[in-house]
Amino acid sequence: MLLAAAHAVAAQEARVYQVGVVVLGGRYLEAIDGLRHGLRDLGLEEGKQCVLHVRDLNGNRDLVESAARDLERENVDIIYSVTTSVTIAVKRATKNVPVVFYAGSDPVRFGLVQSLGNPGGRLTGIHSRITSLMAKRLQLLKEMIPSIQRVAYFYDLRNPLAQKVTRAQRDAARHLDIQLVERPVNSVEALRASLDSLKPEEADAVAYVDSLVVSQTGMVIEAARAKRLATMVPDSASVGKGALVSYGVSYYEAGRLAAKPVQRILGGDNPSDIPVEQIDRLDLFINLGTAKALGLTIPQSVLLRAN
Repeated sequence: MLLAAAHAVAAQEARVYQVGVVVLGGRYLEAIDGLRHGLRDLGLEEGKQCVLHVRDLNGNRDLVESAARDLERENVDIIYSVTTSVTIAVKRATKNVPVVFYAGSDPVRFGLVQSLGNPGGRLTGIHSRITSLMAKRLQLLKEMIPSIQRVAYFYDLRNPLAQKVTRAQRDAARHLDIQLVERPVNSVEALRASLDSLKPEEADAVAYVDSLVVSQTGMVIEAARAKRLATMVPDSASVGKGALVSYGVSYYEAGRLAAKPVQRILGGDNPSDIPVEQIDRLDLFINLGTAKALGLTIPQSVLLRAN
C-alpha cells in the first residue's frame, strides 16, 4: 500500500504538463516570456515540469480556431490565449480544455466569463482596460502635440471588438477636435499596403489598439518613422523600439500574472472557481529620442506624469 502510494506521488511529481499557447505574434510574444518566467518562479520550468506548445500565428486571425482545435486534439492540459479576440475564437473552437487568457477588454461583456469573481466555466485569466483607453491616448497626443489635427487609426474590421471600440474613438476624436483617419485592414499584407500608401500630409500621428495591428507594431513604427509621424501604442515595451509614446500595460507582466491561474489549474483547481485578475497599473512611457527626431518638445506637464 505504502509502496503504491509512493509510486503514485513519484509519478505525479514526474509528470510533464503540456501547455498550449495561441498568440498573434509580434509584441504579444512578450506575454509568453512573462508566462515562462512566472511558471518557472512557481516551480514549473519549461523543458522539465512543463512544455509550451506555442502557435505563433504571425498576425493571421483566420488561423486561431484551427490552432486551438489542433491543441485540444493533441490533449494539451491547458491553453493560454493572448487578447480578447483570440480568446473568443479559442473558446468557440474548443469544447473541454481549460483556457487561461489575457484580455485587453472586459471579459464579461464579451462573453468569456460569467463574472470576474466567479467565471463559471472553463475560462479564467487576466484582463486590463487597454482597449477602453483610446480616448485617454488621444488626449495625451493632443497635450503632447497641441497642433495635432489628424490621427491615422488602423483596425481589423473582422475583429469582434472593432465596431464598439472604433465608435468610441470617433466620439473621443470629435470631442478633441481631431480628425480620425480610419484605415480598416483585414490582414498583415493589407496593413503593410495601407501603411505604404499613407501620405505624411494625411496624418500627424498613428494610433491603434487592434490586436492584428499590435502584432505588427515593428512594421508600424518603421513606417511612421519614415513618414515622420508620431506613434501612440498600447504597450510599454514598444516605446523602447522607437514609438513616441505608450499608455497601457506590459504584456510581459500580463503573462507573468497568468502563470498563477495556469499553475492552479494544472494542480487540479477548477477554472470556474479562480477569479479573473485585473491589471490596475497603467504606465505612461515617452521616447525622448523619438520626440527629438520628430522636432517635438514634450510639455513638462506630460513629462511629470511619465514613468
